[in-house]
Amino acid sequence: MTLPVRVTRGALEAVLAHARREPGMECCGLLAGRAGVITTVLPAKNALGSATAFEIAPAELFALFRHMRAHGLDHLGIYHSHPAGDNAPSPRDIERAYYPDAAYVIVSPREDSPRPVRAFSIREEGVAEMAIETAPG
Repeated sequence: MTLPVRVTRGALEAVLAHARREPGMECCGLLAGRAGVITTVLPAKNALGSATAFEIAPAELFALFRHMRAHGLDHLGIYHSHPAGDNAPSPRDIERAYYPDAAYVIVSPREDSPRPVRAFSIREEGVAEMAIETAPG
């Protein structure tokens, strides 16, 4: 595993709640915070409306980045769900990992999932799972 991703319990719960509100579709959004700790979940609309793929429309993506800048937040990650399969990166997830410094958080909305929230580093060198450390806040 690579360096851990630090995230508040509230942010983890918000990501999982988003996935469970939309169990038949891949939910998605950005993760932000300060000093390397994810504190803020910025849900987005899945422009594809798909159970197997997600995309944030460019206008919404720009608005989310403007929001982060306006609030002094750093972009630390991207999240989405895998409603039916394993919450590990799919070939499409790997191909479309355009932010090499971001944590890619993949959520399983299933109640029986042994690890409903997992994080990955996706870079040209490959995919590495990141430990998730709960941070205060």
